[in-house]
Amino acid sequence: MALPQRAHAPSKALLSALARRNGASTLRRVTFSQRRWESTEQKQLEENGRSFKGQLYESTAARLQRERAERQRFAKLRNESSGGRNAAITFGYYLGSTSYPPPSTASTTPLGTTKPPRHDISGSNMEAAWADFVAVVGKDNVSTVPENLDHHAGSNFSSHISKEDERPFMIVYPESTEEVSAIMKICHSRRIPVTGYSGGTSLEGHFASTRGGVCIDFARMSKILKLHKEDMDVVVQPAVGWEMLNAELEKDNLFFPPDPGPGAMIGGMVGTGCSGTNAYRYGTMREWVLSLTVVLADGTVIKTRQRPRKSSAGYDLTKMFIGSEGTLGLVTEATLKVTTKPSAESVAVCSFGSIKQAADCVARVVSAGIPIAAIEILDDNQMHCLNESGMTDRKWAVEPSLFFKFAGTPAGVKEQISMVQKLAKAAGSKTFEFAKNAAEQVDLWSARKEALWSVMAMKENETDHVWTGDVAVPISRLPDIINETKDDLSKSGLFAAIVGHVGDGNFHTILLYNDKQRKQAEDLVHRMIKRAVSMEGTVTGEHGVGLVKRDYLNHELGESTVDAMRQLKLAFDPLCLLNCDKVVRVEKPKAGEVEKW
Repeated sequence: MALPQRAHAPSKALLSALARRNGASTLRRVTFSQRRWESTEQKQLEENGRSFKGQLYESTAARLQRERAERQRFAKLRNESSGGRNAAITFGYYLGSTSYPPPSTASTTPLGTTKPPRHDISGSNMEAAWADFVAVVGKDNVSTVPENLDHHAGSNFSSHISKEDERPFMIVYPESTEEVSAIMKICHSRRIPVTGYSGGTSLEGHFASTRGGVCIDFARMSKILKLHKEDMDVVVQPAVGWEMLNAELEKDNLFFPPDPGPGAMIGGMVGTGCSGTNAYRYGTMREWVLSLTVVLADGTVIKTRQRPRKSSAGYDLTKMFIGSEGTLGLVTEATLKVTTKPSAESVAVCSFGSIKQAADCVARVVSAGIPIAAIEILDDNQMHCLNESGMTDRKWAVEPSLFFKFAGTPAGVKEQISMVQKLAKAAGSKTFEFAKNAAEQVDLWSARKEALWSVMAMKENETDHVWTGDVAVPISRLPDIINETKDDLSKSGLFAAIVGHVGDGNFHTILLYNDKQRKQAEDLVHRMIKRAVSMEGTVTGEHGVGLVKRDYLNHELGESTVDAMRQLKLAFDPLCLLNCDKVVRVEKPKAGEVEKW
């Protein structure tokens, strides 16, 4: 019932009578009404032929009548129940329906205080959701084909081996932000968990559907929406591949520096906060994203900021979503910075007698401040794989090698090559070869780009697995950790290679193992991670956390920091629908599930 805009003040007699009849709470409410009235003109106003006094009597009488009816209903339930237990249950239900637990005042959410997420992936709910999704994207864009579900559950180069129950129920292919929002509203109302998918090149179990539910594949959202040449930025959808993007940008003498593995797409690159071989000169994905359009767990659409290169406007939500791995929201558009292509480029390769000599050379080059574009390391096993797999057009010295990329003006590149050659010789290099033309550049650099695939080609059986581990340490500790890790790998008996973006202290181990050797591989990676943390490093330099690294975050960052991350997750996604179980746990692990530190 709408309150009138003006009315006479209730009389003191009326206030007194109501207070005696209904208690102090009614008095407070009426007093508030009086104060509101006292701020208006004291003029009689009739609404529909009734005065304010008459409406107040009617409202109070109606409320009292409802309360009496409610008490009578529960009294009847108690009388009809058989025994005190049923009465207690009924009375408890009544109390529970009229009171709520106070909200938590804690700034963080320790794992011990969480409750397991409650999702509904029952057949009836999923079938009903299927019809809802078809209404949004069309029948051709919702798939339940078993082969398609398997493809979206994991990959043969992921460190995490997906379990049988870690498969989505269906795949949905939206075409716009609006369709993603509609899909999330359906999933939110039906409590269906969701996993995002773009390139599928992630390595740490990022897109395993641990809770079943729906996989949203962004394959139909693969457009470059707008290139602002004068501002040097570009707006893209999540399924735009970085290689395709650079092919288009090259027409305008521009390029986008982050360059992870082949096949990676912008959505996943934002999710993992990736980098690649160019990170030493140009930085990581975090430095190249200006703004994001994100669909939240309940379907709300937000844009994190506008297009200027700098902004002090509030919280930096852009950086918050980078590296969140789809646990806080689904990226549907990204505004990326681009830069001008260098006028000259070149590549050089030098070999060393030991992995420690190669690492020492990296430290010398970094300390000298030479502005090279990239420094990559490949150990002797990796060079052997390149030769045996035949994935490149040349044969390589089977020795630890450094690959340098130079960029700048022609004179600058020439000077960089000369300086690096002298430092490499001082560190004990055996050979030094640099590209003299564009074809030789591609030839020399191909070794680095084919590293992972050449190791995978060495599998003895199709059922063998590959584990690509990744850590990063301060550059001064790089020679120590590479040397110690190399020794540990040699003693294990497993075939393994070392590669890495060593210019910023980041390197990878690529392990081959069979089902019986899984525990042995886990132990090797575990020791490498402990080694990195003890050297004030990180458990992942660029691969991301996913499922494989989540239980190491406490040791790197501290429990309270991870608890703060969990609070952030639950603030944005209270139902834990988005990529549940990744980055931080939202449910306590089972006994023996977490490796002892």
